[in-house]
Amino acid sequence: MTDDPLPKGLVRGEDGKVRCWWHGGKPDYMAYHDAEWGMPVGDDRRLFEKICLEGFQSGLSWLTILRKRDNFRAGFAGFDFDTVAGFGDADIERLLADAGIVRHRGKIVSTINNAKRAREMRDEFGSLAAFFWAREPGADERPAIADYAALTAMAKTPTSTTISKELKKRGWSFVGPTTVYAFMQAMGLVNDHLEGCHCRPAVEAARAAFVRP
Repeated sequence: MTDDPLPKGLVRGEDGKVRCWWHGGKPDYMAYHDAEWGMPVGDDRRLFEKICLEGFQSGLSWLTILRKRDNFRAGFAGFDFDTVAGFGDADIERLLADAGIVRHRGKIVSTINNAKRAREMRDEFGSLAAFFWAREPGADERPAIADYAALTAMAKTPTSTTISKELKKRGWSFVGPTTVYAFMQAMGLVNDHLEGCHCRPAVEAARAAFVRP
C-alpha cells in the first residue's frame, strides 16, 4: 500500500513528516528547514549575519553557505557588526586566506561596509530589527494559497524591491531584491513553508506570538 501522492513541492521524509522539497533529504539542510527557516528573528546580530550570508550565497547554493556558516562566524567575529565595522586590510587578507569560507574579495569588503551601514541604521531606527519589521509585507502581497507554483514565482516581491532600494540608498551592497527576499523568508518576515508542510503551522504560530520591535 502506498501513500497518496503529495502536491508538487512537498515530500514525505523517512520520519513520516511532510516538508517543503528544497532540503533534498540532506540531514543538515532538513534540520535548518525544520528549526530555523521562517522562524521570526528580532536579534540584530542574527539579522546582520543572515543578510551578509545571503550576499555570499549569490551565485552559489544556500547549502554551501550553511555548511560553512560556523567558519564565517569565526572569521567575522560572530557577525558583531560593531567589531566587523572596524576590520581593516589585514582582516581582508586574513579572510581571503581562510579556506573555510567563500573567498570573494568583493563580498568580504561588502560585509565590512555593511557593518558600518548597520551601525548607522541602528542609530537611525534603534535597531536593525525595527527597520526590517516595519517593512513586513501585508496580506495583500501574499498568495492566497502557499503552494509550489505561487512560491516559486516569488523570487522577489514589491517589498523586497523596496527594501533593497532603501538599503542601497543607505550605502549597503550585495542586497538586491532577490537576496532581500531570501532574507525575508529565512528571518520570518513571511511564512513561505508550503501548505501541507509540517513546519508551516509552527512558523505561523511563532509569527503570531512574535513581538514586533
